[in-house]
Amino acid sequence: MQTDTLTYLIISGVIALLLALFQYAYKSKIKGKRAWFLTTLRFITYFSIFVLLVNPKFDKVTYYNEKPNLVVAVDNSESVSYLKQSQTTTDFIETLKSNQELNENFNLEFYSFGKEISPSEAYTFDEKQSNLALVFDRLSEVYNNAISPTLLISDGNQTYGTDYAYMTKRYKQPIFPVILGDTTTFTDIKIQQLNVNRYAFLKNKFPVEIIATYNGNTAVNTQLKVSKGNTTVFSMPLSFSKTETSQIITFTLPANRVGVTSYKADVIALENEKNTINNVKNFAVEVIDQKTNVAIVSELLHPDLGALKKSIESNEQRKAEILNTEEFLKKSNDFQLVIVYQPTTNIEKLYAEIDRLKLNKIIVTGIKTNWNVLNTLQSSYKQVLTNQTEDYQPSLNQNYATFSVDNLNFSEFPPLKSEFGEIKFSVPFETILYKSINGEQIDTPLLATFETNDKREALLLGEGIWRWRAQSYINDKSFNAFDNFIGKLVQYLSTNARKTRLNVNYESFYNGNDNVKITAQFFNKNYEFEDNANLNITLKNQDNDEIQSFPFVLKNNRYEVDLSGLGAGNYTFTVKVNTENFSTSGELKILDYNVEQQFLNANVSKLQSLASNSKGNAYFIDNTTSIIDNLLNDSRFATIQKSTKKVVPLIDWKYLLALIAFSLAAEWFIRKYNGLI
Repeated sequence: MQTDTLTYLIISGVIALLLALFQYAYKSKIKGKRAWFLTTLRFITYFSIFVLLVNPKFDKVTYYNEKPNLVVAVDNSESVSYLKQSQTTTDFIETLKSNQELNENFNLEFYSFGKEISPSEAYTFDEKQSNLALVFDRLSEVYNNAISPTLLISDGNQTYGTDYAYMTKRYKQPIFPVILGDTTTFTDIKIQQLNVNRYAFLKNKFPVEIIATYNGNTAVNTQLKVSKGNTTVFSMPLSFSKTETSQIITFTLPANRVGVTSYKADVIALENEKNTINNVKNFAVEVIDQKTNVAIVSELLHPDLGALKKSIESNEQRKAEILNTEEFLKKSNDFQLVIVYQPTTNIEKLYAEIDRLKLNKIIVTGIKTNWNVLNTLQSSYKQVLTNQTEDYQPSLNQNYATFSVDNLNFSEFPPLKSEFGEIKFSVPFETILYKSINGEQIDTPLLATFETNDKREALLLGEGIWRWRAQSYINDKSFNAFDNFIGKLVQYLSTNARKTRLNVNYESFYNGNDNVKITAQFFNKNYEFEDNANLNITLKNQDNDEIQSFPFVLKNNRYEVDLSGLGAGNYTFTVKVNTENFSTSGELKILDYNVEQQFLNANVSKLQSLASNSKGNAYFIDNTTSIIDNLLNDSRFATIQKSTKKVVPLIDWKYLLALIAFSLAAEWFIRKYNGLI
């Protein structure tokens, strides 16, 4: 309590006593014990009221016990059941849940993981992928500030994501791997990896790289065969030994037919080989007869140029080349799309050539754009000149209907720098991204598309898009989302196909472990997106004539259907709008491949290394009797007594109000009883 407060309380006590004595001692007719008793009651009343006015504050300390968390992350992938560990895993989890002493000393939190991680206490062991790095990435966001030893129940075989061996640098908790499997090794030969481009061009040859590995102690001979249907298109003998455990085989295959072609790579199994599934890998290549060449024309050097080139070339069907105006004019016939970056002076010849060839284009402006020239060379839009710059952040137009645009959390992207002032369009246009200043969206486009004279054009009003690509990588640990966004814009602008009311987006083929998702958009007669349409997809398996039908689900400005549960095979499909007479058809192929069935053993060494680096211990699932005892006896995981200190004002103390009421009531009763009222 502060000195000033204590002084006020002493003064309050003196004043309360003087007032009470003045009423019942000074010239009062009441004498004896009654006078002193009434004086005391009145003193209590006055002093309590004065104390409430002073309102001193007191520290209230509360003690509580905080138990550590015990995080249990369970591998829910198919490899667990393939290694015949699903029942053992389930029994061990039930042991943890039912152990009373463990529950008294820890807050048990259960998670299951495959390609994603989620809180769960039910396990099906049917996930197609396992991403262990994501487990520690997500758990670090929740548990890094509390004592949270972690049980990782897994075989340690990762099929997706970054290497989890280095995640202990981020996840600062002891990790106790419970290893599903044993150290028994089997003679095995397998295709460790197969590398092939997704696309090839007609009448070219495409490269294939196969890495075959061997696990065994004796020298063996076998053969690699690559077949297309019943025809062998490549074969090669292979030899392995205890010291020569891997071979890299590189060859090329011809691309003679447009469309998707499936192949099967097969290493002939050894005698008594336990796992022959990993001897085979199916792959496919889509052969196309054209390639989109994009010219990026600029007289400036800027990081945006490299970012655009990388995004465009992330799709093998596209090639981008950075040129100045003179270089472009020499080879202008080679391109199907032109990106004009920050047009400055001397661009009249460039615009004349683009118009002569009737090429679609993307105009990217910035602080060095010569708007006097640009306003003169075209009539579709005019920028009001202010000779000032402004930073604009993007805001996605959810109603953009020309093609589907995924929301990349654009509002969190860094701003682009651009000319300050209004942009006025003289042609109909559609806005993909609006400008936003300090979180407030303004009704001015940052990125827009429009069509004039059967030509398509996009206008990006700002420089610094390289930062968007970098931010996308920070958000998703991958450039794919941003590159797909640029890819869709380039795809739209590199063709002059007429608009259709029903657009369906899909891949020609999917690997067995891919997410098979098809998206669609349906527009009304004014080409405005319909958000209340009823879309269905009907698939026919060409191998067994089985027919299945699935509804689309509305997600933002598109419809989506998830077909990830489909088996391998060739499918034809029809997407139909039930409310109107619109439909479109196509074909897709799902390749037979299950990455979770490629393993014979747990990755023991990696899990033991993970335990050692995090100051934990590794256990085999068949020897788990000591896990609970070790956790309970580890001094690092003791229950901690903590306290909270709270400053409480006296006015919140209800007993003081009760005391005032009691003293006033008692005084009134005594005076009434003695006839003094």
